[in-house]
Amino acid sequence: MKAQDSAGDDDYVDWNTDDDLEIDNFQSSPPSSPVQSRAETLVGVAVTNSSLSSPTETTDLVQMGFSDEIFATLFDMGFPVEMIAKAIEEAGPNAETSVIIDTISKYSSDCEAGSSKSKAIDHFLAMGFDEEKVIKAIHEHGEENMEQIANALLSCAEAEKLPVEEEEDDIDWSLSDDEISYSDILISDDEKDPNSSNENGNQIRSLVRMGFSELEASLAVERCGENVDIAELTDFLCAAQMAREFSEFHTDPEEQKPRHDFKKRRLESKKEPRSSADDEPVRLPNPMIGFGLPNEPGLITHRTLPELARGPPFFYYENVALAPKGVWETISRHLYEILPEFVDSKYFCAAARKRGYIHNLPINNRFQIQPPPKYTITEAFPLTKKWWPDWDKRTKLNCILTVTGSAQLTNRIRLALEPHSGEPEPPKHVQRYVIDQCRRWNLVWVGKNKAAPLEPDEMENLLGFPKNHTRGGGMSRTERYKSLGNSFQVDTVAYHLSVLKPIFPDGINVLSLFTGIGGGEVALHRLQIRMKLVVSVEISKVNRNILKDFWEQTNQTGVLIEFSDVQNLTNDTIEGLMKKYGGFDLVIGGSPCNNLAGGNRVSRVGLGGDQSSLFFEYCRILEVVRARMRRS
Repeated sequence: MKAQDSAGDDDYVDWNTDDDLEIDNFQSSPPSSPVQSRAETLVGVAVTNSSLSSPTETTDLVQMGFSDEIFATLFDMGFPVEMIAKAIEEAGPNAETSVIIDTISKYSSDCEAGSSKSKAIDHFLAMGFDEEKVIKAIHEHGEENMEQIANALLSCAEAEKLPVEEEEDDIDWSLSDDEISYSDILISDDEKDPNSSNENGNQIRSLVRMGFSELEASLAVERCGENVDIAELTDFLCAAQMAREFSEFHTDPEEQKPRHDFKKRRLESKKEPRSSADDEPVRLPNPMIGFGLPNEPGLITHRTLPELARGPPFFYYENVALAPKGVWETISRHLYEILPEFVDSKYFCAAARKRGYIHNLPINNRFQIQPPPKYTITEAFPLTKKWWPDWDKRTKLNCILTVTGSAQLTNRIRLALEPHSGEPEPPKHVQRYVIDQCRRWNLVWVGKNKAAPLEPDEMENLLGFPKNHTRGGGMSRTERYKSLGNSFQVDTVAYHLSVLKPIFPDGINVLSLFTGIGGGEVALHRLQIRMKLVVSVEISKVNRNILKDFWEQTNQTGVLIEFSDVQNLTNDTIEGLMKKYGGFDLVIGGSPCNNLAGGNRVSRVGLGGDQSSLFFEYCRILEVVRARMRRS
C-alpha cells in the first residue's frame, strides 16, 4: 500500500454494525476499566519496576507520542517493559525506534547475572520453557552456560514427552509449503476436531503461541471470521502491525494538520439509499488471483463496468485485502460500484502481499514485465540455499512488514538449534518454534543455525524496485523498512497497468496520489510506457526525494511536478494543471490504512480517522479530473 505518509504492503469501513460498535467500545474503554490501552498498561508496569522517578514522568511518555505503536513493537520483540520505558526516557521524544533498541541492548548487557528476572530466564521463557525448570537449570549450570542450560531443558522436555511434541506426531514434515496447511503445524489434534465447540479459542491459542497477544488474536478472529485458517489470520495481524507501525512515521510536526471530514460528509450526503443488495459483503476469493495470472489458463478477459465508471480517464486504487468487514463495500460504493480485484502477490514474486484493487482498466491482453521476478525464496536469494535446512519447507515469505526481527530473536533461534547440530535434524518442537518465528518475521538462513531478517536491499528486490532505490538521500534504515513495507509490489501493479501501453503509444499523463516511494512510476517505467507528465502528491519529503532521484537517474524526459499534501491540491489547481497539460490519462494511488486495520487498537476509527479519511480526497480529486475530461 502506498503512503500519504502512511499509505503504503494495510482500510475503510462503515462502523455501523453491532459487531463493529462492540469492538470499538471494547478498544476505547477508559483507562480505569479493565481493558486499557497496551501502552498505558505497559507503562504502568514500568513505573512499578523501573528506575523512572514517578508515574508522572511515565505518563509524560505516553503524552509525547510513545503510545501503543512503539511500546507494542518493542514488547513483541521480547524487551522487558521496564527497559523500554527507561530507554524511551533516555533517548528522548524524537528518537528513532532503532536508537531505542540500541539503548535497551546496552541496558541488557549491563544487567547483573543474578537478578530474579535475568536475561537468561527471559530468554528461555520466550522459547516456551517452564519457568520453574528454567530457574532450576540455571541454578545447576550457572547463568553464563547458556548451551548447557538449553541442553538440560530440551532433554527434560523430550524425557517428559511434552504435548507440543505429541501434537506433531501425525504431521508429514516432508510436504512442501503448498501441500501442508499452516494450521496443521500450529494446531493440535483436538483443536482440529470438527466437533469441537471451542474452535475460536483454539485459533487464539495458536496465534498466542506464535507470539501475538491474546487481544490481537481475538480481534483477528473476530474480524476475519471463524472459518479462516491460521495463515490468513497471521497475514491479517501482520498487516495490522504494519499499519500501526507506519502511523505518522514520516510526517514532520509542522506538516501534521487536523484532517477535516466535511468532504466525507458531502460525499456521504450524495449516496443513494442502500438496497438490501448493498449489504451483501464482498467475498475474498481463494485463491486470491484476481482476473488471472500471467501464463496461466482460465483468465477472465471481460467484465461489465457501470456506465459512470468507463474510461478514459482511467483510475487505479489499491489497499489491503484483509480489511474489516464493510470496508470494501464502502470503497466500492464511492468508486462507481466497481467490485475490487483481489490479488496476492505471492503469485508474482516470492512474498505474499494480499491487496484489493479497484480500477476501470481493461483486463484483456495483460502482459508481464521482463525479466520476470523470482518466484521462490531460494531463487530470489540463492546464497541462502546452502544453509536452508531440509525441515524448513517454506518457499514463499509472508507479507513484507515495516519492522524486522531483533538480534535477541535471532540469537534465541541459534541457541535453540545449536544443541542439535550433530543430529540429522532438531526435535519437532524445536523445529516448530523456529519455523513459527521465521514465518512471522520473514527470516532467511544465512549460515549454520543462523536465521536473519531481510535487508532493505533484499526487500527492494522482492517488491520489484531497482537496487538502492531507497538507499541514501537522507532516508534512515528504519525509514527504508517502513516505506518498503507500505509500498506497491511493482510486478503485480505492472501486470495490471500493462494494458495501457497500446492505448497510449506516445506516452501518458499521470496524477499520482499518495505516491510513497513511487511504485506506480517504477511500474510504468519498467513497462516502457513514457511518462509525459507526473503530478505526484506525497507528504513525506524523503519519499519525494526518492521519486525525484529515480526520475533523474532513469533519464525521464517528461515533466515531474510534486505536491506535499492532497488537501492542498484544490479543485482550481487541478483544473489549472489539466488546462496547461491537456488532462490526465491515469489517476493512481492507495490512501492510508492506519485507522482501518482491524488490529489497530489505538486509532481504529474507520474512514473518519485523521489518516484514512484521506480516501475521500482521492474520490474528490478523481471526480474533478473525470468531470473536466467529460467536458473536454
